[in-house]
Amino acid sequence: MIDIVDRMPLASEQDVVAARQRVRTIAALAGFDAQDQARVATAVSEIARNAVRYAHGGHIEFALDGDTSCRALEVRVTDEGPGIRDLRAVLDGAYRSGSGTGLGLVGARRLMDHCDIDSDARGTRVTMTKILAARQDVPMEACVERIHEALARARLGGPVDESRQQQRELLVALAEARERGEQLVQLNRELEDTNRGVVALYAELDEKALRLRQADETKSRFLSSISHEFRTPLNSIRALAGLLLGRVDGPLNEEQAHQVELIRTAANDLGELVEDLLDIGRIEAGKLDIHDGQFTAENLFSALRGMLRPLMGEGVALRFEAPDGVPPIVSDEGKVAQILRNFISNALKFTERGTVSVRVQLMQGDIVEFVVADTGIGIAPEDQERIFEEFVQVRGPLQRRAKGSGLGLALCRRLAGALGGSVRVESRIGEGSRFYLSLPRLRTGADDDVSEDRPSRKRAPIPVLIVEDDAPARYASRRLLEDAGFVVNETATAEAGLQAAAASDVAVIVLDLGLPDLDGFAMLERLATATPTRDIPVVICTSRVLSGAERDRLVTRAFRIVDKGDMQAQLVDATNAALAHALAGRPEAA
Repeated sequence: MIDIVDRMPLASEQDVVAARQRVRTIAALAGFDAQDQARVATAVSEIARNAVRYAHGGHIEFALDGDTSCRALEVRVTDEGPGIRDLRAVLDGAYRSGSGTGLGLVGARRLMDHCDIDSDARGTRVTMTKILAARQDVPMEACVERIHEALARARLGGPVDESRQQQRELLVALAEARERGEQLVQLNRELEDTNRGVVALYAELDEKALRLRQADETKSRFLSSISHEFRTPLNSIRALAGLLLGRVDGPLNEEQAHQVELIRTAANDLGELVEDLLDIGRIEAGKLDIHDGQFTAENLFSALRGMLRPLMGEGVALRFEAPDGVPPIVSDEGKVAQILRNFISNALKFTERGTVSVRVQLMQGDIVEFVVADTGIGIAPEDQERIFEEFVQVRGPLQRRAKGSGLGLALCRRLAGALGGSVRVESRIGEGSRFYLSLPRLRTGADDDVSEDRPSRKRAPIPVLIVEDDAPARYASRRLLEDAGFVVNETATAEAGLQAAAASDVAVIVLDLGLPDLDGFAMLERLATATPTRDIPVVICTSRVLSGAERDRLVTRAFRIVDKGDMQAQLVDATNAALAHALAGRPEAA
């Protein structure tokens, strides 16, 4: 509701002064502070002066609008002059006349919260509004009545009095401007101090980030080095245990066989921990080798079924559902199997009774999703993300009986990411869990060549030279190859190996890289450049974690690379394949 509190004609400069004084009084009684009073008075005097000067008169009206919560002072100035030409240019600040027309309008618009101007040949109408946001305790009716009484008693001063008032307002404005300037200087100083502190903080953060990177690199080098040192004796223990259990040197009684089996099991458990640490180190260093190939889910399930059958306990059934409708997959089969093996072994550990089921399905976007579901103890919601962190083991009734390092699921997530996929879990306490592995069916950049014919293990005695400085590893390699029908000669140094290879009719060389006198890379170069040995195929048997560059150097000279961790399964096959390759290149052997 708008209440008109006063109106007056505008015919002379004295009326302009009176309008300024009256609007200041109205603004003060309405609750506006001194600054807003000065702003309103200045804007009203500019518009009123324009009406007197250019339209030769008009009238002005003062009104209040609103209630106690929000109040506004509205001033309307109306004249019957010729109107304002080029009003848009004037309001945009682009028009100037010799008399200064346009400056008052632009200034008034800046001083007030709202300013509407309507001008045509019948005259000009200007409506200005100043909003008072502060809540007032005096009701609107009482405020209007008080203003009427004040205006009736007011004695309006002349131009000199108004000029003095304007000077006082100007002095107050200058003082306030000076105070704000000092505050701004102080604020700038504080900002400069803050900026210096921020710069110092960033420098400290950069230094700490550098230290963290260096610590991470040191950790990765330590993991790689110490894991390599662990792998060498572990591989020998596993190989020797395999020879004993294979009764190569004669039968074992039941107790001896049980003891050797315990030794092999402990070595395998420790070996898995070492391999997990190595894989995490490779992934963090960006050196994880991906060996893509084509495989079927059916064959993958068949291998997992045989591998995990010994882990099944009483009252737990392991079921693999037929992968109907899932076409061949191109990815790293070994790493996919490693992830699923971890999922399934965990499910078997934490399921006392019921089933563990494994299935695969083809999803939209040519994504294959493997699901391992169990009816075990389940995982609490707050722990479902934590289990994928390194060295985290959730406390529970079965955790004390289940062995583990807390690395398996963390490694699964990283391996899945390296294959372009992801892992997740759904679980409810007491109802079981479902672990998901989602992968692209055709991994980008994959290579489908995966098959290779291999000759039979048994053959007529063929001379093989083993160059290996570690005595247990050398012994295990020799026994494996002798059991396959090879005649084995062995040396512990590179120089002795070069002499033996040049002096005897060697069909295949099994070479370790970490030799005491000459590393395997240098020995490969010398074998390849010497006439007596350049055509002898070389099988590298090492426990070293090879970088991409090292592997590239080896594949140009060596026939095959065998990891000592898989020596028992791969060494004989690799030696046979190298021999077949060598014989195929000799016309007399045809």
